[in-house]
Amino acid sequence: MKLKDNFYQKVYDVVKKVPFGMVTTYGTIAEHLGAKKSSRLVGYAMNLSHNNIEIPAHRVVNRNGLLTGKHHFNGKDLMQKLLESEGHEIINNQIVNFEKVLWKPKHTSK
Repeated sequence: MKLKDNFYQKVYDVVKKVPFGMVTTYGTIAEHLGAKKSSRLVGYAMNLSHNNIEIPAHRVVNRNGLLTGKHHFNGKDLMQKLLESEGHEIINNQIVNFEKVLWKPKHTSK
């Protein structure tokens, strides 16, 4: 259980760095953390983060820019509304011009 909690905290640390007006993906976070095949685990971490206002969970979408986690937010279309408030256009639950707003964390030397 401790190992999973540590991974989740690493996920949250990355998500907190996603700039306003940008988004990232579950897979991008997993790859950055050295766990390329763990995008589903990143999703589980994000599902538990929605009550923490310090974690901008709305900025994490699937690899195609779809708002696949939107049903985990309180309130109707809250994820979409938060993204729109940051300047994103959403059509059919997908971010328009997704490639232009995709943020990838930079690896830093340890």
